[in-house]
Amino acid sequence: MPHNSSGWWRTAAIYQVYVRSFADGDGDGTGDLAGVRARLPYLASLGVEALWFTPWYVSPLADGGYDVTDYRAIDPAFGTLDEAEKLISEARQLGLRTIVDVVPNHVSDEHPWFRAALAAPPGSPERDLFHFRDGRGTDGELPPNEWRSEFGGPAWSRTTTPEGKPGQWYLHLFASGQPDLNWAHPRVREEHEDILRFWFERGAAGIRIDSAALLAKDPDLPDFEPGRGPHPYVDRDELHDVYRSWRAIADAYGGVLIGELWLPDVERFARYLRADELHTAFNFDTLSRPWDPDQLRESIDATLAAHSGVGAPATWVLANHDVTRTVTRYGREETGFAFAAKRFGTPTDLELGTRRARAAALLTLALPGAVYLYQGEELGLPEADIPRDRITDPMHARSGGVDPGRDGCRVPLPWEGTRPPYGFGGADTWLPQPADWARYTAERQEGEPESMLSLYRSALHLRRGRAERAADGLTWFDAGRPGVLAFSRPDGLVCVVNLSAGPVPLPAHTAVLLSSGPLDDAGLLPQDTAAWLQG
Repeated sequence: MPHNSSGWWRTAAIYQVYVRSFADGDGDGTGDLAGVRARLPYLASLGVEALWFTPWYVSPLADGGYDVTDYRAIDPAFGTLDEAEKLISEARQLGLRTIVDVVPNHVSDEHPWFRAALAAPPGSPERDLFHFRDGRGTDGELPPNEWRSEFGGPAWSRTTTPEGKPGQWYLHLFASGQPDLNWAHPRVREEHEDILRFWFERGAAGIRIDSAALLAKDPDLPDFEPGRGPHPYVDRDELHDVYRSWRAIADAYGGVLIGELWLPDVERFARYLRADELHTAFNFDTLSRPWDPDQLRESIDATLAAHSGVGAPATWVLANHDVTRTVTRYGREETGFAFAAKRFGTPTDLELGTRRARAAALLTLALPGAVYLYQGEELGLPEADIPRDRITDPMHARSGGVDPGRDGCRVPLPWEGTRPPYGFGGADTWLPQPADWARYTAERQEGEPESMLSLYRSALHLRRGRAERAADGLTWFDAGRPGVLAFSRPDGLVCVVNLSAGPVPLPAHTAVLLSSGPLDDAGLLPQDTAAWLQG
């Protein structure tokens, strides 16, 4: 049956499940599908409409599952294919659609294709599925070009011949355990088209496409010279033909395609959202901006304009499995997000960050389009400090130990109780949970009307229940004070966010529907607080 006949994806609130850290059903310290299935009622009660699962496929976990060995099997640490099919079905019965992750830029170095390529000689058909090249220098001792890995260090690793001698190099834009596929090869395209059909036939409502702008490479693999011609591997024009073929498949099943596109040029970004390509894509611009009224409004306006031009819905994201937790980020001196800026020991004011994160939640949930919520944001979890000997993220190792990596936002969720593992399951969780997280458990927050969980639940249900929430557009208005963001929606919802230096009066309204914090004694909206009003 078609999944997208109602256009649900245009306005949905979508919850990201990082399976390894969501809930542990078998007690081994690693999250799994059994744990997710047991917590489906929690997700349904939260008020979201779909679940996006990060990769749950067979993987050696060189990069948290984004190094896939087999797309048609579930990693044994998480469960089985049968369990995945049951989860998709059970979630749908609760009104929750399922989105699965596909990582087309690369596979695991344990994938059968790559193993066959390593065993085959240079110039063989097996190696044509990847990017193998001879090295530069007298004896091929230098990488084929100067490209850098997204995780730091060179984007090339050298192979060893069966005789034990240095061989060709292979390209990996991420970790060395993630060799890049050659998307100019028809077999690569055919395989991924079949993967899409495989999951659509098992009930998936959508496919999220990881690193969607990186697949195509300049066949000459030239050194990158900024400002001189098209980028050799980012946002190349030939990518659009790939996604047109994917769109035809998705439409045949009533499925949805969602791209992960980190592109600073909003017009280039919007090209992927034309009517015959991707349905929607992550918008990371707002996430990257600082807690500043002018910056946020500029980002919102640019986002809405770019999406409107191609008839696609905007999307809003505050956090995900790669990004510093919102309450931590907004409590720092530098409140925007940039991968290059992540460092150990950056001070943060969690009280301030939490207040701003609550206001940001109401801001994003009031905007037109779809919104993505990363697990644990509804609990107000801060970024965790992971002991260096427990860090698993390759970003940390490849930075020479300078970058703390992304494990701090991937710590297993606290569900109940007063000490680790907080009801997650397993005495020793795969990443250590902080000793002071009892205040963040879902159990404790259930009974607190002013908790982050209660705020998210109230906002999500109000958002979902408003009859005209799908109406496009917003109208900004002057709230009478600089530093205040204020807009109305076509259904009469008014959102006011105070980023000024003091309390401000609310505009005329008939009711206060929800606020991220209490109004002061004079009925004014305090600094770093947001309110939803009925106009």
